[in-house]
Amino acid sequence: MAIEVIEHVWITLSDGCRLGARIWLPEDARTAPVPAVLEYIPYRKRDGTRARDEPMHGYFAQHGYASVRVDMRGSGESDGHMADEYLTQEQDDALEVLAWIAAQDWCSGNIGMMGKSWGGFNCLQIAARRPPELKAVIPVYFTDDRFRDDIHFMGGCLLNDNLWWGSIMLAYQSRPLDPEIVGESWREDWLARIDALPFFPAIWAAHQRYDAFWKHGSVQEDYSAITCPVLAFGGWADSYTNSVPRMLENLSVPCRGVIGPWGHVYPHDGVPGPAMGWLQEAVRWWDHWLKGIDTGVMNEPKLRAYINDALPPDGSRAEQPGRWVAEADWPSPAITDRPLWLSATGLGETRGTGQMSIRSPQSHGKASGEWMAAGVPGEMPTDQRLDDGGSLNFDTDVLEQAVEILGRPHLDLTLTSDSPVAQIVLRLCDVLSSGEVLRVSYQVLNLTHRDGHETPQALEPGKPVKLRIALNTCGHRFEPGHKIRLSIGTAYWPIVWPAPHAATLSVHMAEACLSLPCRAGGETHEMTFPDPAHGPLTPMTQLDPGSVARRSTQDHVTGETVYITDGVGGVFGEGVLRFDEIGTEIAHSLRRELRIRDDDPLSARSVVIQSYDTGREGWRIRTESHLEMSSTETEFHIEGWLRVLENGTELRRRDWREVIPRDLI
Repeated sequence: MAIEVIEHVWITLSDGCRLGARIWLPEDARTAPVPAVLEYIPYRKRDGTRARDEPMHGYFAQHGYASVRVDMRGSGESDGHMADEYLTQEQDDALEVLAWIAAQDWCSGNIGMMGKSWGGFNCLQIAARRPPELKAVIPVYFTDDRFRDDIHFMGGCLLNDNLWWGSIMLAYQSRPLDPEIVGESWREDWLARIDALPFFPAIWAAHQRYDAFWKHGSVQEDYSAITCPVLAFGGWADSYTNSVPRMLENLSVPCRGVIGPWGHVYPHDGVPGPAMGWLQEAVRWWDHWLKGIDTGVMNEPKLRAYINDALPPDGSRAEQPGRWVAEADWPSPAITDRPLWLSATGLGETRGTGQMSIRSPQSHGKASGEWMAAGVPGEMPTDQRLDDGGSLNFDTDVLEQAVEILGRPHLDLTLTSDSPVAQIVLRLCDVLSSGEVLRVSYQVLNLTHRDGHETPQALEPGKPVKLRIALNTCGHRFEPGHKIRLSIGTAYWPIVWPAPHAATLSVHMAEACLSLPCRAGGETHEMTFPDPAHGPLTPMTQLDPGSVARRSTQDHVTGETVYITDGVGGVFGEGVLRFDEIGTEIAHSLRRELRIRDDDPLSARSVVIQSYDTGREGWRIRTESHLEMSSTETEFHIEGWLRVLENGTELRRRDWREVIPRDLI
């Protein structure tokens, strides 16, 4: 089907604010109105997501949908100011956008919303507002709990990605408005945006428990508010997969879930592969709920999941061996917990006795990979033997039969701590017959959050506490000849910021039991997903391939471990690009250095150095930023600066220095 692409349209809201939109239409939509699909994010439609948008939204238009990509208030060329993520203003604006789309002569009045990450979050948040035009949603890599499963905190521990993502948001939000779109006011509007720029990482780090700040926008607060059908996607290499089973279990509307092997990349471009025909699956969902065509989507199992097979651990993983399986219902009656008791001899059917203690070196976690994989070389967990020397490790005997798991493993245990604030880290691993160790799942927990994230309580040193800790949702097959390993540690750098003191944990072995969610059967799902498809690609030229480096080193004099990621030209490996239709060039570089000494959690330092270049001949804009974080026993210190330049001349500089009290963290 031939399509029409409208490069830019203003959507004027009731308060006069204009939001910029890019629209893909079937060529006959104005005479034969069609349903619409909305993606509503802050990442700059003009050149920020252009390479991704074109083949996706173009595909929807080719298949009979008006596809609309809108930049939120205060982003891209849109008017206004963005003060934070997921604000009520963002949702209010979306309700007006939906009404505007439904009123256009090319729209039938039925609209679906979709999005990855931020767009996955907000399509659910907006669905909970129940706009009459919204008939179905497809969230991809999202969360229903903004504190427990987002990029800021994990298990009540502060993620180092909080600073990384805050730095990237500063770079994204300081990009200029394009004068070809907004005209002569572009510079004045851009500098006003710089002057109002929030210091994102400090805002988020200040909320260290599940308070009203995080409850807003966490749809788990009221699943029943969502009344339209939901098709939810997750990926094992991504960091948002726990939400998919929770949604299937708690939503009362028609819903289905798919979990593949992928990182934080749309499944039709999924890495690690195999990628799937996500666009075709989306069209099936839209056809059913927006056009009233019975496409069989509700005959599909409640959950379709990819079961990973073991492979040698490698930081770069293009393909993931495994197979698709299906669960007709979720929770599934075909999945039962298998208990494995921890003891001095390993994991097995016999309870342990006595106690075992562990105090990990602060650099424990060097083999963790990134919190969120995104298809970048070196980001996956490497051989876990690098970390096993700093943890308690419990192995099964060599497996005589395969063990296949799907769901959330959990550990029941009783322990004591010698510190009032402490962390525990669990790693579930597959020990290959070669001796290599592959991480399957993991979890971190700030033990002051042992009874929930709203009201943390300090530990009483020496007093036993009873815990149940759920690891991240996973799907994996342990082959005969392998072993299952559970490892317990007390630090996980560079994933989480360390506790203020190095704690020793003592585990009471008689009550330590790991439960694995084991699948019965092992059949492959009968339906194979179609191969990936795309609409027309964006005309663009890679001007420079850029480079990506990732390494950790340890100084054997000072004891300092340094973990460095360095993306030059393209943070996610995309290189320096020119979008040929609009002549705009972009380059994004980011270097992250995370330092810590094994004997001192207060030696932790994180530095993020970043630059973002965009422009055309005669119009070159550059943003530079430098952010740092450190801590004392009682405070987090976050500081940094950002400056913007036009054709080499500095026009603005912002400086921040924030001291944030530590709240049992």
